[in-house]
Order: sequence, then C-alpha cells, then structure tokens
Amino acid sequence: PFGRPGLRKPEHRSRVLPHAPHSYRVAGGETAQAASHRGGGSRVAPSPIERNFGSASVSPPIMVAITGTRKLWVALTLTCFTCSQGLLMEGSKVGGKYPYNSATVPLLAECTKLVLSLILLRGAYRKDPKGTLMTTDWRSVMMYPIPSIIYLFHNNVQFYTMAYVDAATYQILGNLKIVTTGILFRFALKKTLTRTQWVALLLLTTGATVSQINGCKGEMLAAPMMGYALGLLSAALSATAGVYTEFLLKKNNDNLYWQNVQLYGFGAVFNAMRLTYDDVSSGFEHGLWVQHGFYGYNLVTWLIVLNFSFSGLFVSWLQKFADTIVKVYATSSAMLLTLVLAVAFFGLEPSLQLFLGIVIACCSINLYFMPNDAPHPALPAPAVTPVVINIKNTED
Repeated sequence: PFGRPGLRKPEHRSRVLPHAPHSYRVAGGETAQAASHRGGGSRVAPSPIERNFGSASVSPPIMVAITGTRKLWVALTLTCFTCSQGLLMEGSKVGGKYPYNSATVPLLAECTKLVLSLILLRGAYRKDPKGTLMTTDWRSVMMYPIPSIIYLFHNNVQFYTMAYVDAATYQILGNLKIVTTGILFRFALKKTLTRTQWVALLLLTTGATVSQINGCKGEMLAAPMMGYALGLLSAALSATAGVYTEFLLKKNNDNLYWQNVQLYGFGAVFNAMRLTYDDVSSGFEHGLWVQHGFYGYNLVTWLIVLNFSFSGLFVSWLQKFADTIVKVYATSSAMLLTLVLAVAFFGLEPSLQLFLGIVIACCSINLYFMPNDAPHPALPAPAVTPVVINIKNTED
C-alpha cells in the first residue's frame, strides 16, 4: 500500500513517552537522552535501577497523545477514589477494630485487577493484534515481582495505620510519600531536583507536622506514635513501589494491560502466600484462610475492595501515559474533601492546626510539580538611535 501515489512509508524512529524521566531505557539499551543525542557523543550514565536490572525492552516507546479532557476525567475519578479510601476503611471498623481479616482485602483487589486487565487485554488484542505488543522475555517478566512484593507490604501496612489514626490524618501522612519519591528520583533515577522542589518537600514535612500538633492539650501529638511510624513506613513503601513501577511501565512500548497482568498476577500470588504463611504460623488454628478468610465481610468491605482495584488501575494508567501533575491535583483535592467528609460523617473535630497543615501540604504539592526554575528574561537591549555626522572638507 505504500507504493500508491501520495503515500510514503513511515520512518521508524525511537521516540520516548512525554514527561518520561530522561534516564529511562529505550530499545537497544540506550537511555532516552542518549538516543536523542545519538551521534553527538552525548551519553547519560545509567541509573542504579538500570545498572541492577537492565533494560530487557524489545521495542522503543512511542508518543501517546492524551487529551486534556481525558486528563480531567481521570483526575476527578482518582480524586474520588483517593478521598473515599480512608473514609471506607474508617467506616468498616466495628468497635474500633476490623471485623474481618484485613489481609484478604489486598488479595481480592489484586485478583479483581488481574481479571479486569485480562478482559481489557483480550479486547485490545482482538481489536489490533499487531499493535498489542507483549514482551515475554524472562528477564523482562522477572522484573515485575519486585513492585508486587513491595505493594504486598504497603497494602497491609495501610490497614494497621488506620487502626491508630483518623481518615484526615491518614491522608496527610500518605502525602509524605512525595518526600521519599523526590529522594528516590534523585538517587535511584538520577533525576535532579530544583531548589523550588526541595523547598516544597520541606513545606510538606512541615505541613504534616503542624497538622498533628494537638494544641494545648496534655499530649503533643494527636495520634499514638505507632500510627505515625506506620504512616511513614506506608509512605516510603508507596514511593519505592511507585518509582520502580513507573520505570517498568515506561521502559518500552508493551501494552499497558499486559503489563498490568504481570503486576497483578504476581501480586495475587504473593498475597495468597502471605495468608498461607499466617495459617502455618498459627498451626491452622482456624483452618485454611480460604475457609474463613471472608468472615465478617459487609458492604463497606466490598466497596474497599473495589476502591483498591479501580484506583490501582487508574494509577497505572497515569504512570504509563499521563503527567504526574494529574496525580498531584487529585491528591490535593482528596485531602480537602476527606477533611470535610470526616467532619460531616465521622465526628472529627476540625482544628486550626489540621486546616493549616492541609493548606500547607496542598501548596507544597503544587509547588513541587511547578515547571523547572527558569532564568529571568533578559532585558531588551536599549534602542540606539544612529547619529549621522556630516563632515565637510573645506579648502583654504
């Protein structure tokens, strides 16, 4: 068909996804920036992730155009899921405790995401078999258990955190993952941060601290120290898994649903292994987890499973295609909305410290993802009016 008049065979070039970190690998083992400067002698040192795990990509990433309308809808949807997550977990408690085995919720969420990804992958393959790329090389596949293991610990730490803190505090502590994300981007992916971004990280830490000062009451902090420790651990795990997952999803042109199948497949296996280990440790006191694992489930618990499932799918879509700023605005909006709903439905007493902490955190998040520092524009050169001097030669 390319032989017809007026048609020209397209050129095959290695192009990178927009907003992808400059050190991500493209086909052939080159970094994205090295590929863009091929032939010019400019090379970028591989990041620690690349040195330890390599590339294993088989096709170059492509440009993906994402419309502003789609970004807006994704941001609004993710805001709702992020906001409702802590509220649902708080609402599922009975007498301050979970009446169900909280470790089974991540397992059901992983299985739900796996089934949905398989359905979407089948639809994409039937629609465009040649365009649905799937890397089956073992080196590439064996990179996916790593984030699955990290998310296994993170999902379970979330429930333990909510046992000590309220929904609004949970949102504030969760946003501390931006601090660890910035550090990991700097040292793991060799992404430099501007002075504005480092100031934003300091502001976020300050906002999280201010929000938890308990005024002039007996205790300085508003929640037990164990709650803050678990919140910090959850933030660190989330940032580590997020940075590594973004590297995996953007490193080649594999179909997103195929990448999700690998992520959630390993996630389901590891969560099932974790439940089996708990049964073995207890000497099968209550039998196998399959027999009693879903005892105490109610409507709110199933809503938590759906929340975990769909929020995970939306986040993977954002990590693959969209700007990070979409997640930032979703998180900022969710923090404010969570505060309002927690006051309305869970009897949370609003305080000036909590309000100031949320405002500072929201400003910090948006400041962190502002465009890079740009030099001040140079002043225009002053206009020079030419002066013409006529010199007449006179003879005596």
